[in-house]
Amino acid sequence: MRWIDIDLSAGRVTRKRVDDKVWEQFMGGSGLGAFIAYREKLWEHNPLSPGNVLIFAAGPFTGTKIPCSGRHALVSRSPLTGMFAESDVGGRWGTALVKCGIHLITVRGMSEHPVYAEVSPGGCRIHGAEEIWGLDTFEVSDRLQQMHGKKTVVSCIGPAGENRVHLASVMHDGSDARAAGRCGLGAVMGSKNLKALAVVPTGGKAPRQSEELGQIIPALTRKVIDAGKGLRSCGTAGGFVQLEKSGDLPVKNFTEGGFRAADRLDGSRVSEKYLKKKYSCGACPVGCGRVVEMRAPRFGEVRGAGPEYESTASLGSYCMVDDLEAVVKANDLCNRYGMDTISVGSAISFAMEAFEKGILTSEDFGGEPLFWGDAEKMIQMVEAIGKADGIGRLLGKGVRHAAGKLGRGSDRFAIHVKGLELPAHDPRAYFSSAVSYATSSRGACHLAGMTHVIEDAVTVPEIGISETLPRFANEGKGWAVARMQDLMGVYDSLKICKFVTGTVTVSELAECHTAVTGRKTTVDSLMKAGERIFNIKRLFNLKCGMSGEQDTLPGRILSEPRPEGSAAGKLPDLSRMLKDYYEAREWDENGIPLESTVERLELDRI
Repeated sequence: MRWIDIDLSAGRVTRKRVDDKVWEQFMGGSGLGAFIAYREKLWEHNPLSPGNVLIFAAGPFTGTKIPCSGRHALVSRSPLTGMFAESDVGGRWGTALVKCGIHLITVRGMSEHPVYAEVSPGGCRIHGAEEIWGLDTFEVSDRLQQMHGKKTVVSCIGPAGENRVHLASVMHDGSDARAAGRCGLGAVMGSKNLKALAVVPTGGKAPRQSEELGQIIPALTRKVIDAGKGLRSCGTAGGFVQLEKSGDLPVKNFTEGGFRAADRLDGSRVSEKYLKKKYSCGACPVGCGRVVEMRAPRFGEVRGAGPEYESTASLGSYCMVDDLEAVVKANDLCNRYGMDTISVGSAISFAMEAFEKGILTSEDFGGEPLFWGDAEKMIQMVEAIGKADGIGRLLGKGVRHAAGKLGRGSDRFAIHVKGLELPAHDPRAYFSSAVSYATSSRGACHLAGMTHVIEDAVTVPEIGISETLPRFANEGKGWAVARMQDLMGVYDSLKICKFVTGTVTVSELAECHTAVTGRKTTVDSLMKAGERIFNIKRLFNLKCGMSGEQDTLPGRILSEPRPEGSAAGKLPDLSRMLKDYYEAREWDENGIPLESTVERLELDRI
């Protein structure tokens, strides 16, 4: 497997290969990234220093015709959390990279001036980027396509990454806006003066498909198409109303139990009013992506990717904004500046509550108040964060940092785990999410375990989850969360979309892996790889100074029940679930992997 290492300090590009044993044990994607991050001892380096390494990793499924496999991962040490950072992203960049015969790019050092990398089947070249520095992510993609051809696929940062905003994302595919959103990896890229990686796959070839894989794919594709009809119709935001009814939708910085204006922001409304076309990631037969077109007198014209569910919640119900035009505009600004919509919306809702409590004043917002539901002011705050301007500079370092600076009890409503703001699924509605968020390798993350689905409609009998779990129960959750986290680690390393959970079986994943790699793969061998990958991330975080004491949730989530709605009065018993979880993981009572666990997973040999 080809690997390109870019040393920006030396201006040098080196071709390498990943050892077959590493490829087998860590598979690819975030698993391979975690191995490299651990081997490079990234915990020894400030996240925004030249010593940190930014890793782009495809997986063995990337570039194949396996449905929903057009994905890759970014891995590094996070400036937002100080811990292990990973961000998974779809689109077409990873597929284009594999067509160039490359599965892995590592970027180290720091250029003295802005640069971008051009990657092609012939190798990698570094170019000056002064001409595109300062442009937004859509403009960068357009400009690089003009320079290198229409088939060029771009991974880049916007002004937020250039400004080292800790909420900055790395954006892909131009106005289709596929985001490696979480953990502030755009700031890492900006700290290296790296504006973009332009992949030019002209002349490249997709991986050769084996006869065995060709026999598997048609049936898988039919299953995925059938299961994905709802996503294709209304996108991920199509579940907005239903999630509000279930008590899962966070409202007013996690203080309210319901959002009566939910129907105004539902994905069906976006489709009715603004949908221009749908688009898919590489090898995806579903197409949940939306291109929207909006002309609004207050907010101007928007043409680009429409808001996903998480974006709609964080920029909408988190802030009590029920104006769909405002949410579409704020989402577009986040995409152009290159910022994580979840963390940005969380930071703004934190600021609104801080104003309500008198901790921040109108003076902090340019002489104007910041009330709940103020759509125009919310949009102004998005821009302030992207520009690192005024109070936006403070909020752009995340709610944990902001609360540490403001004091006066603001830590009580800084809703994060280990520095990463909570996504739009409330652990008080699905108790398994409580222990999953508390233990996720990157901080609060619903995708690290996807455990809410096994409390709703999905079973995974091949890994022991034969029945859906009662969502307001604490029993059995620790073990189930550990199993699901291991499985999701497999997804993140093979590179396949998590929306196929419950549709594609683990046995089918194993069959596909066997067909792609030629190595006999079983459910057990996949799950052991997932466990190995999860544990190496844990060991990395322990090296960063994390301890089991940080495996917790915000006080609001543990002690303040939602006052109304389907989850009213419910609180998860995290300590009980965490004890079961540690036992299932074979960790000690402090959350440290036992020596026997490390040896069993062969992590003592790294």
